[in-house]
Amino acid sequence: MKQQPSPYVLSFLTLRKIIGIVGIAMPALLLLGTFTIGNCTQVQYSISHYYYTIMGDLFVGTLFAVAIFLLVYKGYDRYDNIATNIAGIFALIIPLFATSNNPDTYCALRTLPEQTWRVAIHYTAAALFFCTLAYISLFLFTKSKGIKTGRKIIRNRVYMVCGIVMLVALLMIILVKATPWFDCLLPYHPVFWFEWLALLAFGTSWLVKGEVMLVDKE
Repeated sequence: MKQQPSPYVLSFLTLRKIIGIVGIAMPALLLLGTFTIGNCTQVQYSISHYYYTIMGDLFVGTLFAVAIFLLVYKGYDRYDNIATNIAGIFALIIPLFATSNNPDTYCALRTLPEQTWRVAIHYTAAALFFCTLAYISLFLFTKSKGIKTGRKIIRNRVYMVCGIVMLVALLMIILVKATPWFDCLLPYHPVFWFEWLALLAFGTSWLVKGEVMLVDKE
């Protein structure tokens, strides 16, 4: 007879699924909300700039939810716990220290005093958030005990790809912002799309870890 997993394990699987779904869905919800509720048909400069739109509360609430999930999440060892706690702290810092004011005056509903230190903290926290998530995917999710099954080998490849994608997306954001032709790229919203790519990789990694796909065969 198949042994039923304990409620303790089920709660962890559910938590991983929630984190994965939220990570993937947040940009889509922000877009849909501004398009329908806010009558704002422009993609914003970055995901963080939705803080200033009608979907600002959703942006903050979603990051707070992700932060709480990461902080209460308990992995297989203390390294898992430390890494997820660090990621959770960075997720809290991102909305608490908002990015620079949204240049889209039609869609932006609020403004804040321009403070260089606040924006610097925001960008640093965002970069370290993705770096920590990439570390979790590359070095923690790939760990295993005993002989690796065929599905585990495939899952590890997915984790590796997701971690690399997060790092590459972060690098591309830095390169895009540093390029002298950055103003020419603004109409294409490259930062937003690279951020969504990083979140897509993040969410996929956690969904696989939550056994939504590529589960070991019975």
